[in-house]
Amino acid sequence: MPNTPTPRPLSHDEAAALTPQQVVGLSEQVVDLSDRLNGLQQQLDWFRRHVFGQKSEKRPLTPDEQLSLSDLFLSLPEKPLPGKAVAAHTRQPASRKQDEGESLPFFDRERVPVEMIEVANPDMAGLSSDQYEVIGFKDSYRLAQRPGSYVVLQYRRPLIKRLDTQQLSCPPAPVGVLEGSRADVSFLAGLMVDKCAYHLPLYRQHQKLLDAGFTLSRQWLTQLFNQGAALLEPIYEAQLASIRAGRVIAMDETPIKAGLAGAGKMKATYFWPVYGEGDEICFPHFESRRHEHVQEVLGVKPGADKVLLTDGYAAYAAYAKQNGVTHAQCWTHCRRGFFEAQEAEPEAAAAALKFIGALYAVEETIREQKLKGEKKREYRLDHAKPVVERFFAWVAEQFERQGLLPRNPLTKALNYARERRSGLEVYLADPDVPIDTNHLERGLRVIPMGRRNWNFCWTELGARQIGIVQSLIATCRLHGLSPYDYLVDVLQRVGQQPAAEVAQLTPRQWKTHFAANPLRSDLSKIPNAQ
Repeated sequence: MPNTPTPRPLSHDEAAALTPQQVVGLSEQVVDLSDRLNGLQQQLDWFRRHVFGQKSEKRPLTPDEQLSLSDLFLSLPEKPLPGKAVAAHTRQPASRKQDEGESLPFFDRERVPVEMIEVANPDMAGLSSDQYEVIGFKDSYRLAQRPGSYVVLQYRRPLIKRLDTQQLSCPPAPVGVLEGSRADVSFLAGLMVDKCAYHLPLYRQHQKLLDAGFTLSRQWLTQLFNQGAALLEPIYEAQLASIRAGRVIAMDETPIKAGLAGAGKMKATYFWPVYGEGDEICFPHFESRRHEHVQEVLGVKPGADKVLLTDGYAAYAAYAKQNGVTHAQCWTHCRRGFFEAQEAEPEAAAAALKFIGALYAVEETIREQKLKGEKKREYRLDHAKPVVERFFAWVAEQFERQGLLPRNPLTKALNYARERRSGLEVYLADPDVPIDTNHLERGLRVIPMGRRNWNFCWTELGARQIGIVQSLIATCRLHGLSPYDYLVDVLQRVGQQPAAEVAQLTPRQWKTHFAANPLRSDLSKIPNAQ
């Protein structure tokens, strides 16, 4: 930034000699400089909150908001913002003694392999069996780990020769879910869960295999993942159709780098997560953030009485208007603008946050009292609607105030709320509509978590396959299912399941039809193995 000379104050005689045109010009310069100063102060406050503020209020930078590292650190204060004092405490020693054993193990015996080690009693040394009696045992447990948890299944098939006919016979090798592959279904499921649920990139899984004594190529792991995703694609499509068939759908978009845009550059593409009423989530992938992708996900004729719950992105409003869908807006996104305006307008921002906090207090009471249907609607109309009306009356009063510049963050927050009033009020009269999209935000966290670990996808097809697998694993989490048990079962069923009944393999329906008696890998036939 070039150095600019510091202006000196005008003397009394110089000020008196100014013409009216010069006074107007200087006044305009003062307003412009004040506006620019406020904007820079807002950026500084934003970065302070992002670096030192509460974790719940931080969010990743968008490409338009990114600065260089030098710009960022030049804007930081010399000392961190003051933190909250935490009272010191003294750790109490463990009350249980090792010799007493453990009556309640810290694991599920039906799922965790246990290797028993007999501990000799030194008092038995030199005694014969008729000199003592074992009256019981005390057990204690330790969590241990082998260098690798992988197992090789050796299928030994007898080759026989009949003495009467002299014919040789040998049973065929068991057929796996991937024909001709050396991968058992348990390995394929574990590969997908490690990558998508625990965000362990394939190159790290490959390194683990090498350390465990296997000689395999990384490309083989990539091929396995792709083939497994292809098997699961019909289930993903059935789940997406189930979401579309619901009445209330929440939708958002989140970026992911996928495909090469040139030497050393990756394309910026997007997942468009959708969340249905049955606690199902899908991650369709598209190459951009264009408006038409909303229609590609939700369809051209969504049906009557549909509600689309989103943030303030214009693509959703355009789709709702074009297709006759009720467009509900998220109060959390509305609140965010007022939160970011606290530095510039602390009193007004605090008043807005108090209004919105009262709305969330109403929702908390509804959850505590477990209100549903008409009772929930009546409670919202009686307790939340008056707060909403007072909030928007307050918004109108703020616009009548003098001195709010267009770039002021409070002005932006007020405009955001006023322009979306009808969408923000939808939830009041519809008990099926949540107050915000927080449930969707929680569900899509797996994508940002993945970006921090495997960073990008080499191709757009790879990103689509990530979306397929991640949709089923994230939905398993929503329904309290083990993603590993689920994938081991459905990877074996999907090839035999009639196309008309493939929806039974989606996590929500699988929980009812198959979870009580799931298909297992041959690995489960081995004692002390899962």
